[in-house]
Formats: sequence, structure tokens, C-alpha cells
Amino acid sequence: MSAKVGDILRTIRPRWVALYRPSFWVDRARRYCYIWALSIALLAVVSLVPLTLMVTYVYQSSEQAIYKENVLRILRLTSNTRRTVTSFFEQRLNALRFTVQVESYSYLKRSDHLAGVLKNLKYGFGRIVDLGVIDASGIQVAYTGPFELTGKDYSGQDWFKKTAEQGAYVSDVFLGYRGVPHMIVAVRWGNGQGEDFVLRATLDMEGLSEILHSLELSERSVSFIINRDGIIQTPSRRYGELLEKMCCIPMPEYSEHTEVFETGGEGGNPLMVGYAYIANSPFILLLVKEKSEIMQNWYGLRQNLIIFFLGSLVVIFLVCYVIPTYMIESLYAAEQTQARAIHRLEETARLASLGRLAAGVAHEINNPLAIINEKAGLIKDFITFKEEYKRDGRLEGLIDSVLESVERCGAVTKQLLGFARHTGVSVSTFPVRQVIADVLGFLEKEASYRNIALNLDIQDGLPPLVSDRGKLQQIFLNLINNAFQAVNDGGRIDIAAKTVDAERVAVSVSDNGCGISEENLQKIFDPFFSTKKGSGGTGLGLSITHGLVQRLGGQIAVASEIGKGTTFTVTLPIETKEVGDEGPTRG
Repeated sequence: MSAKVGDILRTIRPRWVALYRPSFWVDRARRYCYIWALSIALLAVVSLVPLTLMVTYVYQSSEQAIYKENVLRILRLTSNTRRTVTSFFEQRLNALRFTVQVESYSYLKRSDHLAGVLKNLKYGFGRIVDLGVIDASGIQVAYTGPFELTGKDYSGQDWFKKTAEQGAYVSDVFLGYRGVPHMIVAVRWGNGQGEDFVLRATLDMEGLSEILHSLELSERSVSFIINRDGIIQTPSRRYGELLEKMCCIPMPEYSEHTEVFETGGEGGNPLMVGYAYIANSPFILLLVKEKSEIMQNWYGLRQNLIIFFLGSLVVIFLVCYVIPTYMIESLYAAEQTQARAIHRLEETARLASLGRLAAGVAHEINNPLAIINEKAGLIKDFITFKEEYKRDGRLEGLIDSVLESVERCGAVTKQLLGFARHTGVSVSTFPVRQVIADVLGFLEKEASYRNIALNLDIQDGLPPLVSDRGKLQQIFLNLINNAFQAVNDGGRIDIAAKTVDAERVAVSVSDNGCGISEENLQKIFDPFFSTKKGSGGTGLGLSITHGLVQRLGGQIAVASEIGKGTTFTVTLPIETKEVGDEGPTRG
């Protein structure tokens, strides 16, 4: 907050409770503060509300769009994998169906012929471990593969019963006689001549695992198969061991289509789960991804959006602060300028009134002075013509003293009238030394009485001035009088005059008095400003002096230091050729 507004706020801080009273509009400081705060509030609301609404809309719509896009991606990937897994089983079932149709039961029961069929199936489809032929009673009558399973009775096995009922069957993963996890696909064949049998094939789990592992695009993506009891059928890195109950993920509801749902994972991390029920099998395909992974693009966009929003907030708050502050300070400065102008007008009016008063006083004094002058002259004539008074020289001396005093009073009233009427400049030629000597003649007695040292330093060969002698006397008299008032008894006053250049001279009046503060130096030429507190100063002397110097085409400067003294320097043109209302023309 700038100094001006800070000053306003400090001025009104104790009176916030009266902010909304009717008198509020009379108090400038509080009005400015109210306007300043209201402007900031309005600018902030107008700027922030649309920005907040826009960012909120973009935030929500972007999050939903990215979320839906990722859900659709999981749906596509899961659906495509379901088709691949379904095709994996269908291809092998169809291969078995083709085999039982083209091969007779008697040939399939021959171990050497069955081994050839297994070789062809491995070559065509792969991932088939062994083949077995089971008769209608459940006895495996022929087998080819890495185990000795000929003669095994499968009549009590669940897969055999379902194959006999359904005609084709895909089992879930189990240990069975082998003691290792495996799964089978089987088809039943009947020719209506009592030769019903089942052709069974054991599938290698690695083939199915390779299909699922291709979906795991990162360390946090997992794809696996469970059965409809939730038992894990293929290896899962994070959600349980093979043939154990799946953990951390709820059992998905049945659906004919591929679905996606969101659930909580370990440590509260949300999971996105895509699943599909594999037709004609006990399997459910699961594709599990952490939401933080699939929403990674959204997190980057969200961070940029938040940075943009916060940056916009900073810029808006700066603008909302700077603009009202600048406007209020400008308005405040304009009002202060107006107040100073009104004050100057008031001072001008006071000076005009004082001038009219001085003219009236001078006019009224001139009348009795004229009578005194006339009567004193008559008395002098009487003394001159009567012999008895001629012998008394004191009477004539007294009359001359009266006449001289009247003449002096007349000169003073004439100066007053000249100040009040703004009379022009009476130009004549005279030496600077003589003007200064005339002024010092009025002050020699006071200097002697107060033991003040007067030092005069006039440059040799100083050219005479062509100017108004009376006004120069008034200028120097005011400056030297001020010096007398500034020094103590026994003080020192130095008066010097020298040429500045071919067209100007400078006269300085220095004293070793009390000095003037830096704050007051800027005001000493203002009308009615005085540093002589309680000593009868009117504050007009230096103001009038400044005006006289300007009318003569000169300049006045002051330098002072507290406790060391003051120096006034008046720079005047050597020749003032022409003077009008706006000031002189210098040659």
C-alpha cells in the first residue's frame, strides 16, 4: 500500500464503526478509503467470478473427458482380449471336433495313431500337452503324453460329467491326478452304434498367460483370469497366488458385455477394473489398472490449469490493487492541488484587502500630514519675518525637524500607496554601494547599540545599476532587517556585491544567526508565513521582497543551516530597460 493511501487508512482506523453513518460522506479520508476498497472489491469480483467459473468448467469437463477416454480404452482392450481368449479355446475345441469326425474310434484307441494326431495338433495349434480317449464308462482307453494315465477312471470327475452332458467343455484350472495346475478341453462323440467316447486334451497354461501378459503395459497394470468362484486361474502379480481366492478386488457382476468399474485398492488407491465373462467357459477376464496411472495425462493438465489459475489470481489482484490505488491517489492529489489553489486565492484576497487597507490608511494619514506641513511652513515664515524669533535659532531648527519628519512620513505613505496600487518601476542610474549605504544609514544606531558587526564587501569597478532605486532600497532593507532579527547581540552581518557576468550583479546578505530549517526554507516566500513566533512578524516581508525582485527582472535564492546562519542572494540585471505588468525586460 502506498504512503498516501496508508496515511488515509491510519487516519480513519479508529472510526471504522461510523463508516456507514451519514457523516461519512463529509469525511474525505473515509470517503477515499471507501471508494478505494469498493473499487478493489468490484474489480476483483468482476474479474474473478468469470475466471473461476471458466476454470471450474474446464477442470470438470477435462477430467470427465479424460476419464471417459481411459474407460473406453480399457473397454476396447478388455473386449479385444476376450475375443482372443475365446478364440484360443474355440480353436482347440474345433480341432478336437474335427478329429473325432474324421478319425474312427478304433483308430483313436491305438496309441501310435493317437500320438500322430497329437503331433499334428501341436504343429497346427500348439500348447496341447497330451491327448486321451475316454470311453462312455469314463475309463481312459488310450493316452499319449508325458504321463502314464492309460486306464485312469474319470467317471467321477466333474469335467467328464459336464462333457457328457454338454458335448463340449472347457474346464477351469485344477491339480487333478498330475498334482500340477492344468486345464482341459474335451468333446464328446457318438455315432449311435454304441461307440460313444470323449476326446480330451490338456492345455499348456503358458499360452494363455502369454496372451494376458501382453496386456500389462506397465508395472502397475495387471491382467489375469479367475473362475466364477473368484479363484485365480492364471498368475497374478498383485492380487493373489494361482488357485487362491482373489483379494482386494470385488467379484464382478455377470454381464454379457465388457464392463469397467472403479474400486478401492491397497492403501486406498483407486483401481479401474475392466472385465469380461468368457463365453462357454468358467472364466472371467480381468484387466486392472491404477487410476493414478491412466489419469496421468489429466494430472499434468490439472497442474497446468492450477498454475494458470493461481498466476491469473496474482495478476488480477495486482491489477485490482494498482489501478484503484493509482486512481484514488490521483484524485487525492488533484483535490489537494485544488485545496492549495483555493488557499492561494484566499491569500491573494487577503493581500488585496491588506492593500486596500494600506491605501486607505495612507490616504487618511496624508491629509493630516498635509495640514501639519502647511502649518509648520507658516510658522517658519512667521519666524523668518519677525526679528524677535530670528535671534532664537532653536525654533527654526525645530521647525525644520518637523518638516523633515513630515516629508519622511509622506515618503512612507507614498510607498504604501505604490504597493497597494502596483505602481510601475521608476528607472534611474545609481551605484549599488550608494543604495546599500542609504539602507545601512537607517540601521547604524541599532547595530551600534546591539554591538553587531556590519561588514561591507563591494567589488571594485562594479558597474552602476539602471533600475528602480526605491524598490532596491526596500528589498535590501527587508533582507538586512531580517538579518538583524536573526542574530543575537554581538553577532555578525556580511553584505557583499559582485558581478555575475556582463549583464548581472549579485548582492548577498549573510548572518551568523539561528538559521532556518529545511522544511521552512520551502515556505519562507509564501504570504503570511513567518518563523518569528510571538515576535510580531506578519509573514509579508519576504513575500513582498520576492515579488519586487521578480518585477525588477531578478532572482532571489536562500541558503541556510540551523545554528550557523542564513544567506540571501539577490541576482539583478545591470540594466532594466522596460517594465510592464508581467515583469521587466532585461538588456
